[in-house]
Amino acid sequence: MMHDNPFSGAELARRLQAFRAELSAHDLDGAVVAAPENVFYLTGLDHWGYFAPHLLIVARDREPVLVTRAMEKVSIDKQVRNAVFRGHSDSETAADMAARTLRDLGLAGKRLGLECWTAGLSHGLGQALRAQVEAEWTDISGILDDQRLVKSAEEQALMRRAAAISDQAATAAIEAIGEGVPETEVAATCIAAMTRAGGSPPAFGPFIRPGSRLEEEHTTWGDGRYKKGEPVFLELSGCRSRYHAPLGRLVHIGAIPDADAKMAETTQCAFDAVLKALQPGAKARDVYAAWQAVVDDAGLAHYRRHHCGYCVGIGQAPSWTGGNKVTGLRRDSELPIRAGMSFHILSWLMGTGKGDYFLSNTVLLGPDGAEVLTRTPTGPIVK
Repeated sequence: MMHDNPFSGAELARRLQAFRAELSAHDLDGAVVAAPENVFYLTGLDHWGYFAPHLLIVARDREPVLVTRAMEKVSIDKQVRNAVFRGHSDSETAADMAARTLRDLGLAGKRLGLECWTAGLSHGLGQALRAQVEAEWTDISGILDDQRLVKSAEEQALMRRAAAISDQAATAAIEAIGEGVPETEVAATCIAAMTRAGGSPPAFGPFIRPGSRLEEEHTTWGDGRYKKGEPVFLELSGCRSRYHAPLGRLVHIGAIPDADAKMAETTQCAFDAVLKALQPGAKARDVYAAWQAVVDDAGLAHYRRHHCGYCVGIGQAPSWTGGNKVTGLRRDSELPIRAGMSFHILSWLMGTGKGDYFLSNTVLLGPDGAEVLTRTPTGPIVK
């Protein structure tokens, strides 16, 4: 059921044990986890209350304590099985309650980690916490983010469910697109299909907009109508228990220009090259180089992208990227590729001067190689 804890007790225990091992390796007595994605990862708490601070205090030798607003008690009692809840009133801050809790746990004056690089910890909150608790504070940003990159069997099952929702939503949107159709109608159809397929509200999008607004990046539908001869950009993700599996397609209305159709072939070849390069032991830069090599061979050596994909999985609003940064497959990234990692792979060839096309899919690196989870036909799609 939605809004129940999606993880087994063994899964949560494994995650917590791995995190505590990292605390020991860094000679830390405890830590304050502030990133919503990481609080969810360690506890399974799935609700929209993360707009307010959630501070999960993890000591090396006792049960974690979750500090947030007192009014969240019912949801937390229902969902969270591995942490004690301490709620604060709205007349005080999460820092006030967290400071008292740290002192009660005997962690004041100790070596403590704090996730500083997250939207879940405002500058003021971090200052207030450190002002109230004298300790040797260390920034532990990235430790849990790295732990989340490799998906367990339970996580992979949720990724597959999210991918199926993405496909149903994309299929509905593509079927609805046509000359003269209102942008709002396509968006409504897409969101309805996503919901009926068993999806929960995604952290991002869907992004559906005409080609004339393609470069706006993170904007979505407007109040216009789609026109013949203009492509429609579609990028979306289904969501299941906060796990996302994005895909992207370009839909042409009426016809596709010959140059774009030819570019679609190059786009697919470059995507296939990424799949082949996604091997355990490779570096992210190797994967990008495989994509770029196909682009160069197609006579587009002038064309460069900031990445050819990025890691995905848990997503909290306002992003499905797993936080307020993007762990990309960049030309300069030394990120090691590991089995169990999942990616939103983008083969994007827009603005090349020789034709335009793009496609994207969620890909899971399993024991038998890279597996494409989202299965909506790649096109060219002409309506």
